[in-house]
Amino acid sequence: MRAIRLAGAVALVAVAFGGAASAVSLNPQGFGQALVYPYYTVNRGQATLISVVNASDAGKAIEIRIREGYNGRGVLEFVALLGAHDVWTMSLSQPADEGAAILRTTDTSCTLPSIPAAGEVLRTQGYDGTGIAPLDGGPTGSARTREGFVEIFAAGDVVPGSATDHAITHVAGALPPCGTLPQAWESDLVAPSNTLFGSGAIVDVAQGTFYPYNADAIAGFTSFKLSPTKSTLPDPDVGITFDDAITDGAISGVATAYLDDATGRPHAIDYTTGVGAVSAVFMADAIYNEYLVATTLAAHTDWIVTFPTKQFYVDGAYGFVPQRPFEREFETPGHAPVEVSGVSYDREESALAFDENCTFCPSIEAPLALGYQVNVLPVGTDTAMPPSSPVLGSVLTSFEIPASGSAGNIMLRFDANGDHVLTFGVEPGFVPIDLVGLPVTGFMAYNVINANAQPGMLANYSGLFRHRSTMGCLGDAENCIAFPSGNGE
Repeated sequence: MRAIRLAGAVALVAVAFGGAASAVSLNPQGFGQALVYPYYTVNRGQATLISVVNASDAGKAIEIRIREGYNGRGVLEFVALLGAHDVWTMSLSQPADEGAAILRTTDTSCTLPSIPAAGEVLRTQGYDGTGIAPLDGGPTGSARTREGFVEIFAAGDVVPGSATDHAITHVAGALPPCGTLPQAWESDLVAPSNTLFGSGAIVDVAQGTFYPYNADAIAGFTSFKLSPTKSTLPDPDVGITFDDAITDGAISGVATAYLDDATGRPHAIDYTTGVGAVSAVFMADAIYNEYLVATTLAAHTDWIVTFPTKQFYVDGAYGFVPQRPFEREFETPGHAPVEVSGVSYDREESALAFDENCTFCPSIEAPLALGYQVNVLPVGTDTAMPPSSPVLGSVLTSFEIPASGSAGNIMLRFDANGDHVLTFGVEPGFVPIDLVGLPVTGFMAYNVINANAQPGMLANYSGLFRHRSTMGCLGDAENCIAFPSGNGE
């Protein structure tokens, strides 16, 4: 058996506009039926702004779910009904230091239930044992809601001219008549088109920093309309999740994932679960990005590493765990470690391996491991391990990445452990294929302070760049023939 690495991420195989696509894929053009926002935070006085756009000529019903960062437990979920070409926006902020995050919106589009003018405080019932979901071994306080990630799913497109369409549509800038929404509004839905796109931004008004990013867009998520939740109460078994991915006509499974090989050609892989197909399009055996920690610029860098489907493989609320590609169940004291390795390089190619030079690696596990569903890794200068990450103020800091110099690039690898393999994929002809690595997304964010700015002027400069990745498959040459070797091992 050998691992063959695949350069690039995933291909665009579905059209951005029009009907439902034929298979699950990450759309590099940004349109889809489901969106993933890799990180939100309200720590250290910051706010996160979220927007979602319906680029369709038809209205759309969407489910919005906010998940906390330890174990991906839901902390708020609800439905928004968007008119054609409508935009819905929200902010996540802190009403009090160390308290729960709160969602606020001034948007007038219809929501079920309605979001109060004062906002909706994120809930702890999803993890504190007072709701339907059982305790998971993580923290039970409200501070756990303060950072995580966001999912948005299209439940269906609204039939033009229907009673639901009239109830959700703004006319000449007037408020939509949400009160006229029919009780059976779901009967006015058809399968959703791939016409959602969105963005997020982490803002610190006092510091003058702004970290914007585009949401990951999953095209071809479903060939059918889906049934969303209509409650703000978090519940892992109600509403739309990644396991609802389904492909009409999947030959040997529930959903088909399309991935790019090293030549840019798409390949279809069938999975027996929807979450398997979604995990496949996020799989990476390594991610790559840059860093900047120059002391002369007072520069700092955080890496955000989010595993968007991890809860399905490590959380007992979803069934038997742990399951590959993850190796540990989420449990007390609040983590499910996954082994990683990596190397940082300065701009002149000098290398520093994590496992050999990690001065401030924590006590989560040995060898080096990421403990959470959302991980924020500061890039260190070997001075002191900060209580929170220096750029975004995160407490989900499994370890500090050692810097090889004041600036350079980093490779973080997920293929160090033989358990990091996504199994049960089947190519055409019923040929089994296993993908190496973990389903991952995220970005790096850096901040620079200009000590020479004019008096009274803000002097913070911020930047954000999405990770690049490679993917690999496991098998003999015949089984991996669809994934030709680039820099194979």
